[in-house]
Amino acid sequence: MTFELCLLGWTLVLAFVQILLFDVARTGQYGLKWNTGARDETMPPLSPMANRLKRAQDNLFETLPLFIGAVLVAHLAGKNGDLTHWGALIYLVGRVAYVPLYAFGVKQIRSLVWLASTAGLLMIFWAILAH
Repeated sequence: MTFELCLLGWTLVLAFVQILLFDVARTGQYGLKWNTGARDETMPPLSPMANRLKRAQDNLFETLPLFIGAVLVAHLAGKNGDLTHWGALIYLVGRVAYVPLYAFGVKQIRSLVWLASTAGLLMIFWAILAH
């Protein structure tokens, strides 16, 4: 397995962890009875932390299909190299760092980390298109 495919696997683990983090926060607020019920009743707004965890999850899910596609295209086309290696690593590290930064409301640094992860994604695109 290539390094990039391995990082893709870890990014999928991150996606699952983010699903769990939001679910734990939401269930912690609304309770196990709500979580195991029909969820038909109107509930009070989520806490700021739970809302931020949901938005961080949504944010990952916006770029995750692009990352999956880029890594797979690079792999199938035999375009793996320094750009895809570092791009995938920067993307994953950025996405991991993004979660606690968003969850705890760290604004400007969170945005810089998002930009870095996006740059990692663009590096993979560049490797595919430039060679």
